Amino acid sequence: MTIRILLADDQALVRTGFRLILGSESDLQVVAEAADGDEAVRQAARVRPDIVLMDVRMPGVDGLAAARVILASPDPPRVVMLTTFDLDDYIYEALRAGASGFLLKDVEPEQLIAAIRQVAAGETLIAPQVTRRLIASFVRRPPPQPALLPEPLTAREEEVLRLLGRGLSNHEIAVALFLGEATVKTHVARVLAKLNVRDRVQAVIWAYEHGYAGG
Repeated sequence: MTIRILLADDQALVRTGFRLILGSESDLQVVAEAADGDEAVRQAARVRPDIVLMDVRMPGVDGLAAARVILASPDPPRVVMLTTFDLDDYIYEALRAGASGFLLKDVEPEQLIAAIRQVAAGETLIAPQVTRRLIASFVRRPPPQPALLPEPLTAREEEVLRLLGRGLSNHEIAVALFLGEATVKTHVARVLAKLNVRDRVQAVIWAYEHGYAGG
């Protein structure tokens, strides 16, 4: 299956570089480009890509605002935010907007390609450095109030949520808890359902906001 990609960045050279990297892979296809947020929204509606690589800083409508519009549409693509600025507010707001990942523009080509495939497969991309910065940001905030869930998390599910909050993969959680990966996948699915969130990124943010920040 070919993964169809929309590139949104105000710098033509950046788009060209990314297009060359992604176009070298037989399963990746850049189907459209955009130089600002308005154009990104229009192109996303026109070509219906699987993935949008969205720059945070663009003239006019910025990437965060464009991502919110795109992600609010019916059956939206998955959005990965790109920036040269590794800043807490950008990271947090991008993930809050519903983005599936956050990458710096100096990412290695192999990492970029792997990230696209990972997100297209339904996973989320929470790089360890991003997770560390989110944790550092949240520990400076007032202590959160515990959330009241319609169906409380079990002790095991709380353990899984805390490890999700540290950015661990299913395999890493399985190793940490001495469980099989299939079992961990089941626990993660139950956690997402109980929190009423759509993916791991949203679960991580929920964890930070309600006192399950990894630990």
